[in-house]
Amino acid sequence: MLQQILADMFIEPELLAELNEEQKQILFFKMREEQIRRWRERETQLEKEEAARVKVKKVSGKTVSWIKGLDDDVWVWVMGEHPEDKPYDQICDEIMAKRAALQAQREAEKLRAKKEAELEKRFSGLYLEPEQVVLSEQEVQQRRAEEELKKLELEERRKAEEELRRLEQERKQQIYISLKEVQGSKHTREEEEDKEWQNTLQKSKAADMRRRSLAKQTIEDHRRRSVKALERGRVEAMTKTFGSTNLTTPPKPKPRNSSSAISRKGGMRRSVSTSCRDHIIRWFKEEQLPLRAGFQRDQSRIASWFHGIISREQAEALLNEGEPGDFLVRVSERIFGYVLSYRSSEGIKHLLIDASENCYMLLGDQIRFSSLTELVEYHEAEPLSSSGAEEYLRRACGQKAAAADYAELFT
Repeated sequence: MLQQILADMFIEPELLAELNEEQKQILFFKMREEQIRRWRERETQLEKEEAARVKVKKVSGKTVSWIKGLDDDVWVWVMGEHPEDKPYDQICDEIMAKRAALQAQREAEKLRAKKEAELEKRFSGLYLEPEQVVLSEQEVQQRRAEEELKKLELEERRKAEEELRRLEQERKQQIYISLKEVQGSKHTREEEEDKEWQNTLQKSKAADMRRRSLAKQTIEDHRRRSVKALERGRVEAMTKTFGSTNLTTPPKPKPRNSSSAISRKGGMRRSVSTSCRDHIIRWFKEEQLPLRAGFQRDQSRIASWFHGIISREQAEALLNEGEPGDFLVRVSERIFGYVLSYRSSEGIKHLLIDASENCYMLLGDQIRFSSLTELVEYHEAEPLSSSGAEEYLRRACGQKAAAADYAELFT
């Protein structure tokens, strides 16, 4: 099951719902480890392909030459480190001043053209023809008036030009201040975003440290438990430490009738999860019943802790009246596997049992058992949680109703 999840890099919601927080963390580590492994393989393959392309690539006439320094190394100029480099703020001020000047100049040109048109309209048609020689008294007065008008026109043009220059300078200053305000607000926003990013980065680092600490603790706990299991002789095989992909498959358990070997039927199409109760019953009868799943060690009768296809709510109802250490093993109603439900000091917890490789193991754990009974007996002496909490299986929770909830599995 775990290998299929890592191969697809996807876990279905039904399967995820059966995991507790600890198993979700372990699954996260496994999937992240698989991502890194695939990335490294891809990078290695790309390097090989790039090296092969370089070998067969024809040499072209184009070349790139680098400027060398006194130390015969590539000369690099870092902006701001040279004595003649301007500070960043000064460069920004100069750019904003140029932009403000250009925009104010364009606006002044439009205003100047408008003023020129107004003056032309105001003083046009007020002058005499220049070729007149004999002038009357009235004409002389009119010529004088014309000269006065010319002087007035020049004065008006001069005042208009001064007003335009003043307006241009004021507009330039306004535009510059506006650009500075925009830059200041942008800088403030960038500082706020940077501060928020730094806070997010710190939280991410703290979460990463917690995950690493949990992973390290899980590794040490798996090593300890594996060694103890090997010493006690409760499991038939021990895999390598957490993170190993070379998993050793334990030998198949002996069937009830040792004279004939029992093999799995090939007609059952396996899947990680399913929502059909009939499929789960068929899976149990075809694959698990021949392995005597749910029976006691001597295979004389069904174990008191074994239950059929019951829901999480039903399992919690059975354990609610018990004490810490009470437990049961139920057939999952969503996947081809089992769920270990037990009562702890913190409440009722559920652990998914992977039964997809001719053995039984808690999902994310590295210790494999040849039967459900061995798994239960092992955790009667060894703690369940890898987080350091001392949680053991103490007392089996049997059937409470008159009819056993596993009857449909054995009929």
